[in-house]
Amino acid sequence: MEKLLCWGSLGLAGVLLLLFLMDMILGIPFGGIGWMVNGIGVISCGLVGYLAWDSFKEMR
Repeated sequence: MEKLLCWGSLGLAGVLLLLFLMDMILGIPFGGIGWMVNGIGVISCGLVGYLAWDSFKEMR
């Protein structure tokens, strides 16, 4: 169960990271909500992804 939660959070962080990067570059899907918000979103997704990966490696 714990491994599934790690993979789920890693996947969700990856999808959101792609969405925030698309918004920074193309202006879609959020309509270009601002560089500050997108930057914080990218940093947050990266941090959650790193924490999920680190937790998954510790469970082995």
